[in-house]
Amino acid sequence: MVDTKVVLSGLTLDNPVIPASGTFGFGYEFNEFYDINVLGSIALKGTTKEGRFGNPTPRIAECTEGLLNSVGLQNPGVRKVVEEELPKLRKTFRKKAIANVGGFSVEEYVYTAALLDKEEAIGLIELNVSCPNVHDGGMSFGVDPLKVEEVTRAVKAAVKKPLYVKLTPNVTDITETALAAKRGGADGLSLINTLLGMRIDLKKRAPVLANKKGGFSGRAVFPVAVRMVYEVYEAAGLPIIGMGGVACAEDVLEMMLAGASAVEVGAENLVNPYACREIVEDLPRVMEKYGITSLQNIIGGAHG
Repeated sequence: MVDTKVVLSGLTLDNPVIPASGTFGFGYEFNEFYDINVLGSIALKGTTKEGRFGNPTPRIAECTEGLLNSVGLQNPGVRKVVEEELPKLRKTFRKKAIANVGGFSVEEYVYTAALLDKEEAIGLIELNVSCPNVHDGGMSFGVDPLKVEEVTRAVKAAVKKPLYVKLTPNVTDITETALAAKRGGADGLSLINTLLGMRIDLKKRAPVLANKKGGFSGRAVFPVAVRMVYEVYEAAGLPIIGMGGVACAEDVLEMMLAGASAVEVGAENLVNPYACREIVEDLPRVMEKYGITSLQNIIGGAHG
């Protein structure tokens, strides 16, 4: 028998597989496909203080081994999430979920995080300072270490549950923002968010996306994500939720050996709605293949 359990800042998960924010709705929608309680947890759709329609369309573009999105944090706002979405989730999901918090000012981040922190259904707060698809917020915080530290410190003072800061890869050195989040009091880190990308329509001779640029995700970004998780594990010494192109059980092990304590699966859910369940089911086989008896014991195992 193998042990797939992992621990994130005191929160024990049956396995490390977590659907990534923005690719799994508020979770309960996928219960039509399978019992979502097989998952380690669920990172909920990014939530802001006020409801957002998001960016204009078109806002999705296909790429080789990935896709571009410029959805722009479309969500109903934190009040409706608390009053409508979380009760629906609790009817189908018995475990603790991860709240993904976005914002356009420090005050908005604090307000939204504080409300979600009070909810029984939430076990951990994921602070999104790295979304490349919104203006005057998101990645503008995430590329500046001083701003990362500032918003992390402010939110940490307003919440009691573990706080994980989601980092952007669109920087010269991701360890600088990782250390800034640590100085601000982060309990852990999530990485990577999407890489900034663009496609051109040859017939129209214009950008495919209405927002021109968007976040690139999918299998093609996996080596970049592994490298950044590896670097941040060594530099910051905080628990990490690794993500970026994860598509199979082997990817989960590789990400954990790089330093991740758990793993989020993003774009793959949009290709295959059963992706996370299939990864969870295949983990024991792949662990046995590589002589792994406990996932918790391999975290950071690729470091000398």
